[in-house]
Amino acid sequence: MTARQDALRDDVRSVLLGWPAPDPVQGALRDSFVAFVDEHADAVRRACVPGHITASALVLSADRREVLLTLHAKIGRWLQMGGHCEAADSTLRGAALREATEESGIPGLVIGAAPVRLDKHRVGCHGGSWHLDVQYVAVAAPDAEHVISEESLDLAWFPVGALPADSDDALRALVATALRG
Repeated sequence: MTARQDALRDDVRSVLLGWPAPDPVQGALRDSFVAFVDEHADAVRRACVPGHITASALVLSADRREVLLTLHAKIGRWLQMGGHCEAADSTLRGAALREATEESGIPGLVIGAAPVRLDKHRVGCHGGSWHLDVQYVAVAAPDAEHVISEESLDLAWFPVGALPADSDDALRALVATALRG
């Protein structure tokens, strides 16, 4: 592990321990994330086979009436921006902002100081691993224009009350939580 990855792992642990979970289910998930980080020195690296910490950000319009989603190239469904932590990341919030900026093409996103939600889901990494996703909210400027990245088949703004039909419960819960905050 590099010093930067150690710093990221320490930041992840600090962020999670300092996060006031909104309900008992999220609190239990937070505690399981912290235990995972404590058990795996490489928990912030994609190569950690049982699972790894990921960072995402739900991008909202300046008036908070729309959400920008990416049609993920590998998964084939509409999701928030996010993904794996990289070697250059030193903070979890920074990783979420980097992912949101890269995938949306929107400079100057304003990201919240703390996560709003956690989600654990199985993915295809290493033949079946877990993403322990720490989710933030980012707000775009009123005149923001998005640019499709290599990771997306498409990007589109959706009204917060009219998400795509194939949206999963995790995305709907993230949007609902973001709007309460």
